[in-house]
Amino acid sequence: MRILITNDDGILAPGLAVLEDLAHELAGPDGEVWVVAPQTEQSGVGHCISYTKPVLMHTYGPQRFAVEGSPADCVLVGINHIMGTPPDLVLSGVNKGNNAAENTLYSGTIGAVIEASLANIPAIALSQFFGPHNASLDDQFESSRASGVAAVRACLKAGFPKDHDYKLFYNINFPPVAGADVKGIKAVSQGYRRDGAFTVTPTDAPNGRRFLFVHGHPQQTPTAPGTDAHANLGGYTAVTPMRCDLTARDDMARLADALNNDA
Repeated sequence: MRILITNDDGILAPGLAVLEDLAHELAGPDGEVWVVAPQTEQSGVGHCISYTKPVLMHTYGPQRFAVEGSPADCVLVGINHIMGTPPDLVLSGVNKGNNAAENTLYSGTIGAVIEASLANIPAIALSQFFGPHNASLDDQFESSRASGVAAVRACLKAGFPKDHDYKLFYNINFPPVAGADVKGIKAVSQGYRRDGAFTVTPTDAPNGRRFLFVHGHPQQTPTAPGTDAHANLGGYTAVTPMRCDLTARDDMARLADALNNDA
């Protein structure tokens, strides 16, 4: 198996090293692992691509590259320029922090797998939830290492079917616990924390200029049962199947009725 890996934390991020280990185990002795990651951290850029400017590429070693651009740029560069032929699988992560619930919509980690899925390549995002039970561990990615290979293999077994032309991809979030405390793997929906995703705090600099810092709300708020953050906070690895089709199909009939009534 030929695997392309990327992330949004940057080429030197510890989570990328974790993902490299997982990818080599998945690829097997006859497989290949290619790394194309951002040169610097790109958290929160979503599915951004550098459409209006060129990107610079750096070579770190055999099959290891960095791009001065977004995670989606890295996937574009990897599959269209570096690898020659497309990979069998794209893995993105392991993100330092969860990409559950509303975080999914901001995530560069997710943006990379969106780009891969639009190119009809199987893709999986992997993220490590943090909390009081794993923040002080020597290896904060213990639960990623403990269940990462099994979670990815489960996704590979389930497959990547298309629906209305949009290929399915998977979002995996590992629980904020030690590796030995992972209870299992659950298939769940995307959740919603209901307290707003981010906010802005103003700060005045000594020179009188005002800066605005964007920050998130506490991440230990559980979502509804059967959803991602709820499973993670309960000690389970959460796997969510997703597609890029944003159509609210459950609302199509209501909208059609409203348009017909206005006609």
